[in-house]
Amino acid sequence: MGDGQNHSARNGPPGSAVGGGAGGDRPNVTILGLGQMGLVCAAMLTDADRQSKSLLMRPRVTMWGHSAEEAGRVAQSRRSERLSEVKLDDTVRVAMRDADAVRDAEIIVSAIPVQYCRSVWERLGPMIPRGAGVISVAKGIENGTLLRPTQIIAEVLRDNPDGRPRAMAALSGPTIAAELARCLPATMIAAGDDEAFRLRVQQLFATRWMRIYTTHDLIGVELAGAMKNVIAIAAGILDGLQAGCNAKSALLARGLAEIARLGTAMGASQDTFFGVAGAGDLATSCFSPEGRNRSLGEALGRGRKLDEYLATVNSVVEGVATTKSVMDLARKYRVDMPITQAVNAVLFGGLDPIEAIGQLMTREPKAERVG
Repeated sequence: MGDGQNHSARNGPPGSAVGGGAGGDRPNVTILGLGQMGLVCAAMLTDADRQSKSLLMRPRVTMWGHSAEEAGRVAQSRRSERLSEVKLDDTVRVAMRDADAVRDAEIIVSAIPVQYCRSVWERLGPMIPRGAGVISVAKGIENGTLLRPTQIIAEVLRDNPDGRPRAMAALSGPTIAAELARCLPATMIAAGDDEAFRLRVQQLFATRWMRIYTTHDLIGVELAGAMKNVIAIAAGILDGLQAGCNAKSALLARGLAEIARLGTAMGASQDTFFGVAGAGDLATSCFSPEGRNRSLGEALGRGRKLDEYLATVNSVVEGVATTKSVMDLARKYRVDMPITQAVNAVLFGGLDPIEAIGQLMTREPKAERVG
């Protein structure tokens, strides 16, 4: 594997959902997506100073992108203009063909923007081994179906003839890609119904600078990751209007209350929204100058038009599409979400950001309620 282009046969047992069988075998991990999070995941999995005591050898990592042209550039240069701080380890293989990417995969990391997730998995699904476990790192909710990323993937991969569910997890948390690329200290949380698999995810991604927690609350972790993008747009709007720290802190507090209200109505644990996946990710997204959703909001606050701004960025701003889905979920579950409603009106209804703030500030006075 020294040249990063040859992929050896898998050593793990057929049908294994977690890979890396007895004796310290190296699991074959495929990352779908050459965007920032896909690149960061590859860097974490091949980190030279991995600390996991139960994983003695680094996994074999293969990356795949929907564009063969982009994949070729990344394979040659070991870098991407999407996140120039990351230089891929020489052992990372960039697949040029779909089948080569997933044929031997024991674990698949889905780093595909949510609105494109279904089409990618439908494209690759017939070639994916039935025993391969799936880890989603995407944050959003599909328009129309209102499904979370793992739900989309599960719906596409209805391929276990014995009825056993595929091992599936979400990996989320405060993850500004440029900071992770510099190996700055961070935390994430692995969520899933399969305890053995979420522990495997924890082991795979743990490094000296990345601490991984676990939880069974897959619903809460995925909803928190999606909805914080909407609130981050609102935070950016405040920045663009130079509304100050008092306003922004109030927005975070009340935005978290909205997230928790909808999440618990949908069956998530309220505790999740006050942990790493909830409050932690929300704070990072709302304050980091590198956050895509916050940056979009800031541009809107300064008078830029949505379509004009999106045409200038080379990455997906997940919060835009997710705002539509969250509004549909709020109506479905009859949850009051005034901040989300205001963001939706600014994005798609032509409401002036200053007017949106005025409407929020003049709502009927009431007692504070969280969740």
